[in-house]
Amino acid sequence: MRNKRISVCMTTYNGEHYILDQLNSILNQLKDNDEVLISDDGSIDNTIKIIESIGDPRIKLFHNSFRNIILNFEFVLCQVSGDFVFLSDQDDVWYENKVEIIMALLKTNDLVYTNASIFKGSKEDTVLFNQKNKHGYLRNFVKNNCLGATMAFKSDLLNYSLPFPKKIPMHDMWIYFISSIYGKSFYYNKPLIYYRRHGGNASNASEKTENTFFKIISIRTNLIIAICKRVFTNFSKQIK
Repeated sequence: MRNKRISVCMTTYNGEHYILDQLNSILNQLKDNDEVLISDDGSIDNTIKIIESIGDPRIKLFHNSFRNIILNFEFVLCQVSGDFVFLSDQDDVWYENKVEIIMALLKTNDLVYTNASIFKGSKEDTVLFNQKNKHGYLRNFVKNNCLGATMAFKSDLLNYSLPFPKKIPMHDMWIYFISSIYGKSFYYNKPLIYYRRHGGNASNASEKTENTFFKIISIRTNLIIAICKRVFTNFSKQIK
């Protein structure tokens, strides 16, 4: 399977402190024909300079100004040319064997997401994101345990998940439920990334949500509506 191409999709914004560690942990595991697609959302620090200084031809950098992580991920996913997609945050570090393990799991699954070692200071001082196996549609509907930074999937799923609906809680949650409808998803209950907590993360993994009960209900209602619309749209295309 490793003759297939991998597209790593990353969005960046003012990530100068951590981006080099993350990219090194990724590039060391990729083949020459793989690609790292980065969509920068208008960084005003040294993020761009650091990325360009690496000088790796596998990196393809795009300049945008969405000021929105979901729109930014949607853009970078539209640039995918590989057979498999790995999602990545700008501030984590991948385990050395992540790609090897994930690619083996994708032989029998369409989407894989994993546990994560969450840390705030030193990588030696970590806690697990999921203490228990929290796989399943209902569990992830009530509380999203599918951390996008750990996710990888067959690029065919993009035919069903793109474009993103306007009202979705996050791109990772949307892709997970689409994959559950059109493919087979699998949760690997071991960490394959060091997920860095620094106070400016785009997601609130491992932390209590600040949304009210009514806000949570509204988010889930919009998600159900978006899923139903997408299924109907795809079904209509198939029967034409």
